[in-house]
Amino acid sequence: MKHRIAIALTVLMILAFGLSTAQAGKLEDIQKRGTLVAGVKDSQPPFGYVDENSKQIVGFEIDLMAALAKKLGVKLETKPVTSSTRIPMLTQGDIDIVAATMTHSRQRDKQIDYSITYFSTFQRLLVKKDSGIKSIADLAGKKIGSAKGSTSEKNAQRAQPKATVISFETYPEAFLALKQGKVQAVTTDEAILLGLKNKDDNPGDYAVVGEPISAEPYGLGIVENDSKFRDAVNFALMEMWESGEYQKLYDKWFGKDTKFFIPLTWTMELWP
Repeated sequence: MKHRIAIALTVLMILAFGLSTAQAGKLEDIQKRGTLVAGVKDSQPPFGYVDENSKQIVGFEIDLMAALAKKLGVKLETKPVTSSTRIPMLTQGDIDIVAATMTHSRQRDKQIDYSITYFSTFQRLLVKKDSGIKSIADLAGKKIGSAKGSTSEKNAQRAQPKATVISFETYPEAFLALKQGKVQAVTTDEAILLGLKNKDDNPGDYAVVGEPISAEPYGLGIVENDSKFRDAVNFALMEMWESGEYQKLYDKWFGKDTKFFIPLTWTMELWP
């Protein structure tokens, strides 16, 4: 009898431990560790890139993550990701959150969860100014560069099926191919294209052209089925917007006095 009771107690303890472990989510892990590990771009000005002087990753998304970490009461650690590695690194637990110019798409939502939209832009084209290319229609029979694992790849192929879409690991690599004449256009979100163009030594040689190919709402990537962490992230974003902190960060990187000027024409989703 005592043996059976001991076994029963052991089983209950195992079940209780499993339940408590299951209930301990990402937010608790982050606070216990004292660090928020964010996956960010390191070659995507002005969202995330390596500063030539400090050799540190800086940018709009890094500042946004620093503000989020502060609200969570922890420090920030960043890890470089690319368009093709950001979701695997999140699902494998290498990072806690993705802040890497990632469009919230239905396909990606099958793998991970998202925050509310924290940046909104449109997909367009970057071309050589003297190329004569004015729209996606002009790229029939030509080559378009984009990033591997991005929504821009598929959008471009749908918009111009007669073009050949060539995938690169990063957008700077695609831009280099444009400069070398290996592709006739680079396509992705307008904000990223402006970053590539205006970071170049000769920005006047290039132009962002064409009607919007698609809307690109950026969301922060979060592991699935962790509503407590997702709520904490969403509440922090809304607080930043309502306090004006978000707008200050936006103006720092995209304001009229910067090389990456994009008027703030959209409003963040705010819950009552």
